[in-house]
Amino acid sequence: MNLPTNLKYSKEHEWVRLEGKKAYIGITDFAQSELGDIVFVELPSVGDEIKQDEPFGSVESVKTVSELYAPVSGKVVEVNGDLEDSPELVNESPYEKAWMIVVEIADESEIGKLMDASAYEEMVKE
Repeated sequence: MNLPTNLKYSKEHEWVRLEGKKAYIGITDFAQSELGDIVFVELPSVGDEIKQDEPFGSVESVKTVSELYAPVSGKVVEVNGDLEDSPELVNESPYEKAWMIVVEIADESEIGKLMDASAYEEMVKE
């Protein structure tokens, strides 16, 4: 399982890469492998507000549809349009090419509720 140590992780299997007050968000390698082949990704629009632990979109695989849960609250400032035409990027490159949205973080204290790579790895092993 690929788990970059520079990212933060949520209990719902989203990852967060912080760049100043911006958070890049995607789903983990573990999540995409559990879902199987991703065929569709539904994401919010630029300008939408998302709230920590609430759904902000979904991913559809050949097996199921799974909701995406916001690891942090904030305003969506960028959406990865490549996923509309190439949802398989989520399977091929979950941490690099398949970031889903960029959020301007509303409350930086929420980052403290996220896990580091080793804590996330322990959670998925259980």
